[in-house]
Amino acid sequence: MTTPMEADGAGRARYTYRLRVSSSARTALEAEWALARERTPWLREGSSVPQQQLIRDFGKSRAKAHKDVRERLPQRQRADMPGWKKKREALPTLNYTRRGLRPQDDRLHLAGGIVLTVVWSRSPPGEPSSVRVYRDSVGHWYASFVVPTEVQPLPETGRVLGVDWGVKETATTTSNAHGLPHVQHGRKAQAGLTRYDRMMGRRLPKKGQAASKGYREAKKWRAKTYAKIARQRQDTGRKWAKKAVTDHDAIAVEDFRPKFLATSSMARKAADAALGATKKALVEMGRKHGRDIRLVHPAHTTMDCASCGARTKHALPLSERTYTCTACGVVSPRDKNSARMMLVRAGLNPAGAEGARPPGALLPEAA
Repeated sequence: MTTPMEADGAGRARYTYRLRVSSSARTALEAEWALARERTPWLREGSSVPQQQLIRDFGKSRAKAHKDVRERLPQRQRADMPGWKKKREALPTLNYTRRGLRPQDDRLHLAGGIVLTVVWSRSPPGEPSSVRVYRDSVGHWYASFVVPTEVQPLPETGRVLGVDWGVKETATTTSNAHGLPHVQHGRKAQAGLTRYDRMMGRRLPKKGQAASKGYREAKKWRAKTYAKIARQRQDTGRKWAKKAVTDHDAIAVEDFRPKFLATSSMARKAADAALGATKKALVEMGRKHGRDIRLVHPAHTTMDCASCGARTKHALPLSERTYTCTACGVVSPRDKNSARMMLVRAGLNPAGAEGARPPGALLPEAA
């Protein structure tokens, strides 16, 4: 199995493939993972490549946490910085650079004499510079390769699109044909998840005791259900992003950060909409095909009029779904007005609601 590429920087992308891991290879991977997490005299027994890479990754994560988070946290919370997970909670993840990996036929040879079988559902576009070998919560193993990529341009269409994120509809756009309704994959699977939660609750081991076979089975079924939901959300977002990118030269996207919704009454529905993953898929798809993707700051986009630019004197409650401008009298659905505001702020003011440019007009960067 492979997943479509995920951007990992300029000119690079990640391609993820399923691994067929034998019992001996699984034992070797878990041994490398244990050595990479321990500071013991016998570290020389394992490969130095994943150990060095783990130290580099941990250093980068600490530096980013200190830069982006620590200064904004209250004093009492600054001690709760990211750290090592407990051994029983962490899933094996090993990173190998170019000198520690060698793809050959359908096999992946890693430093330390580890040989894995890769399900090459399609060939990567270039020679991998690194690979991340990891196991998910279900117990499946994957190899995520970083490879150089080239832009795959699409024909010009002469159209632009504005995108506003929401919870009633995942994406409301200036084009009626390119909206993304809330599919509610998580809600459809809620009955099964509730059943597995109850099974785990009945079989919950006491403190200090090993989990029973029934508890482990219920936990695995629950993890499989969540993995299926994640794949469905990812597939829905990528298919929509492909259509939007194919049909438009430039897209103005609300640079929405949904973290604040985690403490609101809309937390469950917002999480089921997978706003962050869908936005990421759109940005990556635009980068892949050389489209102009412009991120727009979301402040006051629900209060400003896309026609005249006037701002309402008070914030609109979520229950009010129609926007009425007191200055020019324009009346439109609230989310549609916000989507048009994305185009205005991005400098892609359309000729009409469908986002078509006037005849002979050029995008700002080509003018």
